[in-house]
Order: sequence, then C-alpha cells, then structure tokens
Amino acid sequence: MRLTALDEVAERSRLTRGQALAEARVMYPKTAVFDEDEKADFELLEAVADWCDRYTPLVALDGKDGLFLDVSGCAHLFGGEDAMLGDILLRLKQVGFDVCGAISGSPGLSWAMSRFGRGGITAREDMAGALAALPIHALRLDEMTLTGLCKLGLKRIADLMAIPRAPLVRRFGAHLMMRLDQALGACEEAISPRRPVAALSAERQLAEPVQAEEDIIGVTREIAVSLKASLEERGVGGTVFELSLFRVDGRVFRIKVGASRALRDPKTIAGLFCERLDAVHDHLEAGFGFELLRLSVLQHAAFGLLQSDFSGKESQETSLADFIDKVAARFGVDCLEVLRSRQSHIPERAEIAVPAIEAAVRPADVGDALPFSPKSSRPLRLLRRPEPIEAFAAIVPDGPPQRFRWRHVLHIVTRAEGPERIAPEWWLDDDETPERDYYRLEAEFGRLFWVFRLGPYNGKDAPDWRMHGIFA
Repeated sequence: MRLTALDEVAERSRLTRGQALAEARVMYPKTAVFDEDEKADFELLEAVADWCDRYTPLVALDGKDGLFLDVSGCAHLFGGEDAMLGDILLRLKQVGFDVCGAISGSPGLSWAMSRFGRGGITAREDMAGALAALPIHALRLDEMTLTGLCKLGLKRIADLMAIPRAPLVRRFGAHLMMRLDQALGACEEAISPRRPVAALSAERQLAEPVQAEEDIIGVTREIAVSLKASLEERGVGGTVFELSLFRVDGRVFRIKVGASRALRDPKTIAGLFCERLDAVHDHLEAGFGFELLRLSVLQHAAFGLLQSDFSGKESQETSLADFIDKVAARFGVDCLEVLRSRQSHIPERAEIAVPAIEAAVRPADVGDALPFSPKSSRPLRLLRRPEPIEAFAAIVPDGPPQRFRWRHVLHIVTRAEGPERIAPEWWLDDDETPERDYYRLEAEFGRLFWVFRLGPYNGKDAPDWRMHGIFA
C-alpha cells in the first residue's frame, strides 16, 4: 500500500507520494490514512470543473487534481486577471479546498507556476525569468527523462536553457525541447475543453438567488431576449438550447431542449424549458437558490422567414412543429419518431426511424394512381420482415409465380411485371444477403403484391419465395 495524496501536515513531515505506507508510519507513527476512491475523486473534480464554467466555457481536466481554464477574452468581465484569479481561489477556499492558481501566456507555464512556484500572474515579458527559477520537474517530463537530467546535474530549468539544444535532443529526444517551448509560449499548446463550446450564450448574474420555477422561466425569457439580436445578425435560429443553473453552493444543473425548426422567439424558447422543468421538477434541487443562469445555443440552423397575410398571421402552419417540440421537451426526444430515407438498395434498410425533432416532417409522396407507374414501383406498405410463401412458377428460372399461397390463402396471378433484381450491398463486408428478383403481381379481385425470389434458381432446390409488400 502506497500514499497517493498528502495534506499539509504530511508534507511538512517529509512524506512523499508513492511512498510505502509502512515506511511512512515508521517516519510518522501517527499517520492517519484513508482508502483512495478514484471514482469519487474524479466526480469531485468534474463538479469543480462544472462550477468553473461560470468563468469561461473552455475548461479542461488536468490529470486527477488540476484544471486548465482558457480565460482569453473573459478576464475583463470580472475586473481583470488579478480580480478574476482572486475570486476563483477565494471561493474555492471558502468551500474547503486548498488550491493554488496561476495565469500566464501559456498553459505549460501556468501549470509550472501553480505547482512549483508561487502562482499568481506572470506577464509575457517575465515568462522566461519565472520559468528559469523552477526545477526541471515543472516541465511535465516523464520519470526516465527527469532521472537522466538529474544525473547530469541539470536540476533547474535555467540549467537547460543555458545548454545548446542539439546535444539534449540527441540524448533525450525532441519531447524535452517541446515541453520547454510550450512553457515559454514559443510552441502552441491546445486545450481540449471537456464540454462542447456553444455557438452563442448569454447569462444573468442575479443579486438575489431564485428558487421558484416561474422565476427561473422569467429570467430565462429575459436572457432569450438578449440572444435574439445575435441570432438575427447571423440569420439563424437555435435548434438545441441548454439552460445552465449555477446553485449558490457550487452545484450546476443543465437542462437541454431541442426544436424541430429554428427558433428565435423568447416566449417560445422559455415555453420549451417550462415543459422540461415540469418533467424534471423532482430531480431539480434548488437548495438555497440559483445565483447564475446561462442560456446557450448548442446548435443552430438557417432561419426561414415566413410571409404573413393581410391579417398579420403567418401563412405557414406551425402547430405540428409546436406539438413536437412540447412533447419532446416533456417526455424526451425519442418519444416521437418519423421515417427518413437513407442510401440502401435493400428495401427494409432504405428507411430509418429518427426522432421527429431532428427531421423535417414532409408529406409522403404517394405517386401516381396507376398500379405500375414509375412513381409507384414500391408499395406503400412493407412488411416488417419478408414472409415466406408457397409459389408455383411455370417458367424457370426467371418466370413470375402463376399462383401462390400466403397466410393460408391461395391467390391466382392474373398479371405480373418483373423481374427487378436487387443485389446485396457489396461494400458491407458483413453483408451475406443473397440477391433478390422482385415481381409486381396482380391477383384476382385486383389485389397487388410485391414478392421476390431469394437467391438464384439452381435447378435442384425449390425456389425460396417471399412476400414483401402490398400496394394500395
């Protein structure tokens, strides 16, 4: 058993991470230990990262005990970098965290200053001097490289900066110089945010926390009003919205709703969140209230302007879209589904069910009324699975059935068209479906069927005939 984390008393007692527990108790007999819970620690770090979203949407995890915040363009909203960093550290210390933070021109230097330096803010012109005073462990190098550098007597970053680069690269690889350049800001280092960045967002900091649902919806409508102008400038409307509720104690709740058409109207947007809040009311713990509300547009689409008639009413019918949006907001996006075409030769794979909120609802193209016109070559009704039938064909191998029995009923064929061969999808490696020969059959009393023969006729085994659909 080894130590994985230390408090201040343990660090002053010269205990180290990775040290054996038995050795630590010999050095300090009163050592109190607790079992590590990696899952709980990760959930706690995630919760702190959620709380940090109030400062910037670009928050990334740094290992098991750190966070990266890209505050470019955000510091002025909190009174400058000094005020922003002080506010973050003060709030976290008030809830019991022992934290250290730094702001600089590169993530590498901020990491080094917060873990091996004094933290605080480092100006761009002072980056090289601040980094030079730190130990080589501040460059985020692997243990083997650190051991090799220490054996050469290179214990501080200033020692590395005074040596020509070529010999170091030959011995330790290019990774060493890359880490040094990243810390100096000479090499870009991207921060991957843990959550997708919203296309547009607006927030409201409240002087008094709100708890009641009607108050939350009212503030949401006010935020949506401020978002409307930005959406109009871009010529788009939101299709997926997210409402973030920052509770006083630091917990964050996120509620997401979608729309089947692009939206700008604040009243409509707030109405969707009203439906969603009614559905998740039991899971939303307001506690002492929410002090910050943020409305984000996660996805948007081109906004189609609607022409009004002389009465001022829009000529396009939107009641169906409103119904879909409200039902999806209350019961989830999967409660209503529509069929969408997709590229596949196999008839039962040519359509897929998708949530109605994600697909534009279009009227079905029923085609011409003639039974075998080009527009109606496919039946309106397809069976969920093709059903086997007993068929007799006088002409082989390409002749249509003259009569067949389906569901214990015998049908006499009076007219037939075909065959139409549909080959398997050869680009799918796991597709072993044999080819099909389809026929359109008209039986007595005018009933129209769509049948196929599975696989080629080999002259030995009886052909495998299937019923696949019925024409209207």
